[in-house]
Amino acid sequence: MTPTGVSLRTFILGSLLALLGGCALPALDDRVDSRVLPEQALQGAWLDAATAPLTGHHPGTSGILPLADPRQAFAARMMLARSAERTLDVQYYIWHMDITGTLLLEALHDAADRGVRVRLLLDDNGIRDMDDVLTALDQHPNMEVRLFNPFSIRKPKTLGFITHFSRANRRMHNKSFTADQRATIIGGRNIGDEYFAATDGLLFSDLDVLAIGPVVGETALDFDRYWASGSSYPVSLILPAVSAERLAALTDAAQQAQHDPRAEQYLQALQTQARGDHIALDALRFEWAPTRLVSDDPAKGLGDADDSELLISALPALIGEATESFDLVSPYFVPTAEGVRALAALSARGVRVRVLTNALEATDVAAVHAGYAKRRRDMLEAGIILLETQRQPGAPGRNESAGPFGSSGSSLHAKTFAVDRRTVFIGSFNFDPRSARLNTELGFVIDSPTLAGAISDAFEQRIPQEAYRVQQDARGRLYWTEQRGDEEIIHAREPGTSLLKRLGVKVLSWLPIEWLL
Repeated sequence: MTPTGVSLRTFILGSLLALLGGCALPALDDRVDSRVLPEQALQGAWLDAATAPLTGHHPGTSGILPLADPRQAFAARMMLARSAERTLDVQYYIWHMDITGTLLLEALHDAADRGVRVRLLLDDNGIRDMDDVLTALDQHPNMEVRLFNPFSIRKPKTLGFITHFSRANRRMHNKSFTADQRATIIGGRNIGDEYFAATDGLLFSDLDVLAIGPVVGETALDFDRYWASGSSYPVSLILPAVSAERLAALTDAAQQAQHDPRAEQYLQALQTQARGDHIALDALRFEWAPTRLVSDDPAKGLGDADDSELLISALPALIGEATESFDLVSPYFVPTAEGVRALAALSARGVRVRVLTNALEATDVAAVHAGYAKRRRDMLEAGIILLETQRQPGAPGRNESAGPFGSSGSSLHAKTFAVDRRTVFIGSFNFDPRSARLNTELGFVIDSPTLAGAISDAFEQRIPQEAYRVQQDARGRLYWTEQRGDEEIIHAREPGTSLLKRLGVKVLSWLPIEWLL
C-alpha cells in the first residue's frame, strides 16, 4: 500500500535518513600508517648513489629541472618509477585510464613486483571507472592505495555533493611523484593524455619540475602528512575486493597501450632519458638553488586547518617583497575584491604586475571566467597588465572525472609566478578562492634568477604571440588586441565567443558563487 498523510512524511523522512546513514564513511581507528624510510634503509639504492655526488657538490641547494615539454614530463615519471628500489610515493588529483595513465599505473605495479613499497594517494573526485584496478593494486603485498575524501556512494558520485557537501567540496589538488626519497616531480600536471600531449584534442600548456636535493626530503615528509590525514582512506575500507585477475588485465592494457601509434612518441622520449633501466640524472642540466616546499595542512580537507597552516598564508609575504615586477600565470584566476586590492597596491608602488590566464574561448568553465571577468576593469584601472591565452588547436573539453569543480579543458594549465626576476613559485596552486580556501595545494618556492627570469622573459617574448592583451578605451570599453606577426588585430568583443556565451558569463558574474570558484 502506498503511504499517505503522516505515514508518507514518515516514509520520506525515513528514506532520507537511511540514505544519509548509508553515506557515512567507515572509522579509521584500525588504519596503520606507514612513514618515510630511515636514511640507512635508502643506502645502496641506485637513486641514493646517483644523486649523492650531484647534491654533494651543491650543499644547501636543490637541483631543479623544469619539465615544460609534455613528453619529457611523462618520461621523467616513467624513469623514476623504473629507477626506484625502495619507495614510490605518488599523489594526484586526476588520473585517467588512458594511454599515459595506464602505462604509469603499470609502472607502479612493476615497481611493486620488484619489491618497491608503493603508496598511491588519489583524490576520489579525480578518478573515473578505476575502482576495480585500484582495489586490485591495493591487494598487492607491496602496494597501498588510499582515496582522499572518498565518496561512499560510488555511482553516481555526485550524490556525495548533496549528502556531504562540506567534505565533497574539499579536494586534494596536490601533485607529486617521489622516488626513494631522493627525486621528486611536482607541478601542475595531472596524469592523463591531455597533460602529456598524447591526445588529438586540446593540449594543456603546463609546467612541472624534477627535483633532487634537500627539498625532496621535505616533499616525502609532506606526503606522510597527507597519507596519515583524516581524509585519507584505504580503498579496502571503501571498495569491495576483486579477483587477482584484474591485475593481469592491467598488464594486458599496458601492453596494448605500448603498441598504440600514439605511444611511440613516449617510448622515444623514454630512450632519450634512460641509461639502461635508470634515469640519466648526470646528463640533466639542473639549476641549483635554495628551494623550499610550501603546502597546505591536510586538515584543510576537512575544514579544520588553521589559517597559519595554509599555503595562501605563505604567499603574501613573498609577493609583497616585490619591488620591480610580479608576473603571474594562473589558468584559473579569480582574484576577488581582496586580491584586486593587493595587486593594485603593488602596482601603486611602482611594481609592474602582469597576469596571464585563459581567454573565454580557451575554457568552458564559464563560472570561473565570470569570477575573473567581473574584476577586469578594476585591475586595468590599477595599471595591471592582463593577458589571456588564445584557444589552441583542438576543442576545449572538460575533464568529466574532475567533477563539478574540477579541472577545465583549457589551453593553459601551468601555475607559476615570478617576483623581481629573482624568485619563482611552481606548483598546483591557482589564484582563486578554491585553491586558497577549499582544495589542498603544494608547490616549490625557488630562489633562482635563472628560472624566475625565464618566466618574465616569456611575458616579453613568447606570450604576446599567443595571448590577447585586454585594454580599455577612454570610455571604459574593453577591447582585445591580438598580435599576428607584424599585424595587430583589435577585437571589440571577447574573441572566439558567441553572444550567448558572453551573456551566460555575465549572468554568472552576478551570482554569489565566487567562494566556490
